This record gives sequence, C-alpha cells and structure tokens, in this order.
Amino acid sequence: MSTFNAPKGIPEYFPPESAGFLAVRETLADAARRAGYGYIELPLFEDTSLFARGVGESTDVVSKEMYTFADRGGRSVTLRPEGTAGVIRSVIENSLDRGQLPVKLYYNGPFFRYERPQAGRYRQLQQVGVEAIGVDDPALDAEVIAIADEGYRRLGLTGHRIELTSLGDETCRPAYRAKLQEFLRGLPLDEDTQRRAELNPLRVLDDKRPEVRELVADAPLMVDHLSAEAKEHYEAVKAHLVDLGVEFVENPRLVRGLDYYTKTTFEFVHDGLGAQSGIGGGGRYDGLMAELGGQELSGIGFGLGVDRTLLACQAEGLAVGDQARCDVYFVPMGEIAKGKLVAAAGRLRGHGVRVDLAYGGKGLKGAMKSADRSGARFAVVLGERDLESGSAQLKDLTTGEQRAVPLDSLVDEVRAAVAEDR
Repeated sequence: MSTFNAPKGIPEYFPPESAGFLAVRETLADAARRAGYGYIELPLFEDTSLFARGVGESTDVVSKEMYTFADRGGRSVTLRPEGTAGVIRSVIENSLDRGQLPVKLYYNGPFFRYERPQAGRYRQLQQVGVEAIGVDDPALDAEVIAIADEGYRRLGLTGHRIELTSLGDETCRPAYRAKLQEFLRGLPLDEDTQRRAELNPLRVLDDKRPEVRELVADAPLMVDHLSAEAKEHYEAVKAHLVDLGVEFVENPRLVRGLDYYTKTTFEFVHDGLGAQSGIGGGGRYDGLMAELGGQELSGIGFGLGVDRTLLACQAEGLAVGDQARCDVYFVPMGEIAKGKLVAAAGRLRGHGVRVDLAYGGKGLKGAMKSADRSGARFAVVLGERDLESGSAQLKDLTTGEQRAVPLDSLVDEVRAAVAEDR
C-alpha cells in the first residue's frame, strides 16, 4: 500500500488512457496553430494582484477559489486560475503589442481553482487557450469561435453547441447596470447576493441556485439594451459565423464567470456531461489591457477545458488517441540477440519508429504477452536458431502472419512494414 496519495481533486492521466488526454490537448492546440497563433509558455504562478485586478474581485474565482500564499520573500503569489490575465501581462511586459497587430497567441497547461471536486471539474484543470490582442474586428471574434469549434469537430464531437450573446460596451453597460441593480433591489435576495448585486449585478444572473434563477427570470437583459455600435458589432459577428459555416444559438442570459468580458461572449456546451455542461468558452475583453497598465487595446480569447472535452468524447463513445505505446516490440532470446535488437531499436527510433523491447530476460511466452499489451502492430523475435540463420522473425500481431527477415536488412524491413501500416 502506498503511503502517499494524489491531492484531492487532482486528476492523473497514465497509459493507456493518457493517450486520449494528449490527443484532445494536441488537436485543440493544432486548430489554433493553423490559424497563425504562436505558442506562449506562461508562469504557473503570478503576483496575486494581477488576478484580483484582471479577473475581478467580485468573481468566485478571486473571492473563493484562488490558491494564494506568501512566498519566502513575503510576496503574495497565486497559482494561475486562468490564462488571459497572464497573457496580457506578458504582452505588456515584453512589448509584444508594439509590433504587428493583432498579437495572436495560444497556450496550454494546468490551472488551479479550489472548488468542490466533481466529474470533469477539478482543482487542477487543464486548458488550451488563445488570445488575439490589438484589433477590434467582428471577423476576428468569429475566427476565435471557429477555431474552438474546429478543434472539437476534429476530435469527432457532434453533440456540442455554441451559445452566444453580447455583453455590450462602455456606452451601454452603465445604464444597463443601473437598470439591473434597480430590478435586483426589489427582490428578496439573501445578504451575500445583495452585496454581489451592488458590486457586480451581472454575477447574480450567473447564480446557479434554482431559487435565485427563479427570482431573476424576468430580469432585464443586456442584449435588449445594446448601444447602436455594440449591436452592429454583434450582428457582424453572427454574420461572419454564418459565412464560416459555424452554427450557434443565441443565449441572452449567458454570463461568463469573469468580470473582464465585453461585447462578444460565448460558451461551448455539451449536454452529455449533465449539470456541469460547459466544455469551454470565452469572449472579448476591451478594457483589460488598460486595466493592467498597458495600451487601450482590445482583445478576444477562449479557454477550452481538456479534461471536460475528454469526458465529452467519452460520452459520445469516441475512441480518441493512439492507445499503442509502440509500433514494434522486440523479443530477444539471449544476450547476443538482445545486443543486436537494442542496436536495431536505437536506429529505428532515430527514424521515428516507436520501439519497445522485452527487458529482464523474459521467456518467449511472457514476452509475447507483453508485446500484445503494448499495442504494437508488429513483433520481432530473435533467438539462437535465428542468429545461426542470420535472420529474425517479423510477426504481424493483428493477422498472425510471420516471415523471416535478414538481420542486415531488419531496420529497413521494419520501417517499410510500419510505414505501410500507417
């Protein structure tokens, strides 16, 4: 029995299931790369005030979920709960916004939120995200949404949908905020919710409690109070999505969990996951860069949950990722045979062929069981008689067919067989 266990709420991925996790992460990231987004590697922790200012002190993320601690120098640091604030900080600090705009970046990795662990909702969550910074163009909004949709579709998902709305701009949000607050003050809300309504009334519309949802059912909606400019922007985003062939549904009650969103806001939902149905989302954040000390530049981005997307694939019965550890499994019988196959394995790996070998002096029966478990398509057996004849046995583990291959051409023969199988 192990003395130690993984921390509560932290998922672990190991073979063969980890192949699906890697495939989801890589497929989502590849969709961004093909749209011209460059990779950025972010720190795992940042100054706490970056998230307090960037994400919003009224959000559950900042007020309840952040992993915050003092380092040995007495500085308050926080494990990153999301990616956008860190990307904006890096763009400002490294003057990336002084070159060609928009700055188009993507990232992936773990993020941390302290919340009650449940299926697909973890304290260490994995995301792929993109940010496009510096241009306020509805076509760019549509591109960002289309990138996420393409990533999901390349995985084979068909049961997801895009929910879309606009959260307005600085010209219409203040009047709407006042109207919403007036409505909320007339409701019998609990004390904590009343405080939230005064600080950020939109957060009340995002409340998941059924009793609160019932109370705000008739609340005024931002989409009905858009300025002419915000409405024109929203209509253009929808038109570009139609041009791209991206289907969506409008959800005027959609409120994302972070304070910085303006104008275009969207979420990807998969009903196969039950109540926690979101698998990703994002939106535009026109004032965030200035709030963090940079230029008055707009931006738009998304964060897609790798863990939750993997669950969505499983809900649809999709086999995602190559479960095989290797292409060919070497089975040496004796030390001389092992030496020759170790050398051949090194050469094949140099050519991009995945090779594993039966170590530890296993017998033929045990070694062939290991070959089957590896998921390899081929096995190569080399025993004393084979050494005498100058050949090895190349076996197709799917069909059972076996043939002798000269040792001096073993690497070429295996490469050819693997290439044909691929």
